[in-house]
Amino acid sequence: MRILIVSDIHANLTALEAVLEAAGKFDAVWCLGDLVGYGPDPNECIARVRELPDLICLLGNHDAAALKQIDVDTFNVEARQAIRWTQQTLTPSGLAFLEKLPEKMMIDHVTLAHGSPRQPVWEYLLDTRTATTNFEHFETPYCFVGHTHLPVLYYLPDESRIARLIVPDAAMTLSLAPRAILNPGSVGQPRDRDPRAAYAIYTPEENTWEYCRVAYDISAVQVRMEAVGLPERHIQRLTAGW
Repeated sequence: MRILIVSDIHANLTALEAVLEAAGKFDAVWCLGDLVGYGPDPNECIARVRELPDLICLLGNHDAAALKQIDVDTFNVEARQAIRWTQQTLTPSGLAFLEKLPEKMMIDHVTLAHGSPRQPVWEYLLDTRTATTNFEHFETPYCFVGHTHLPVLYYLPDESRIARLIVPDAAMTLSLAPRAILNPGSVGQPRDRDPRAAYAIYTPEENTWEYCRVAYDISAVQVRMEAVGLPERHIQRLTAGW
């Protein structure tokens, strides 16, 4: 079984379509949250994702903010502007889809969360200390998360007291060993200084995780963002990948 792992699409339909084409044939899709926020295509991304095969989709913090479940004042100025635009733009159908999304799931040998297993919607796993404490909050061999927009892997072997950090190459296939927390990076707004859309392919039978990147038409997305008045900082960061 070949499972496409995506996260932080952030209303960027062009990046999403590039990922779906580059990924080739897949049997299921696990989306780790933040379908909306930042980008110009919230309804289009929701519609595209919900038709994907054997879909599991989680609630991200921007999804929750679009539903007014999180106070927008907890976000920075530009993010607040994008969230308010998203709230005004989402269709009833799009809102209904987001409202049904779970914060956390366990399937087979994997725990799925947007931020972390400890705080699924909001916590960032940005260092080995925070990652290490989070291993206490899931019992499966693996946990897949998003939220940081950074493709990374935290590995905690049985004999270790602190997790090890692995920053993968742009194209790398890993043979997984318990226990690990893996982040595929962001489809719609990468922040590792590589502007290409990031995703991963998980093959449970072989216990492999393949990090992948694909280029897409960034300028087309920036034109749409500018047309609807989204923040200039978010427009420019797509080019830099930060």
